[in-house]
Amino acid sequence: QVQLVESGGGLVQAGGSLRLSCAASGRTASRYAMGWFRQAPGKEREFVATISGSTGTTSYANSVKGRFTISRDNAKQSLYLQMSSLKPEDTAVYYCAARTSPTLSSTGESYAYWGQGTQVTVSS
Repeated sequence: QVQLVESGGGLVQAGGSLRLSCAASGRTASRYAMGWFRQAPGKEREFVATISGSTGTTSYANSVKGRFTISRDNAKQSLYLQMSSLKPEDTAVYYCAARTSPTLSSTGESYAYWGQGTQVTVSS
């Protein structure tokens, strides 16, 4: 079992930055690929970024590429999402997720564990 707890959300003005954190617990959490997803009101959940569990390879949604950076600290079993140049359309609940494989994935259905989410609101 893997438990995930997100933090770091909040209200920020357009153009600002936020850093989301996700604390993972569980013996093998550091081996798994992890990702960030988001869901805005009235919209489906969408992929944001993912990082592999072994090489640290990353992949991003086109909408956030160049503005967001995903990283992990396996010693701390933590996942991060540095968000810069935020836009109002980035407003959503952001979820941390973990797979049971080291291979990264942009498909939400391939993730076995999910956090409760943290709200990010970007004002214009």
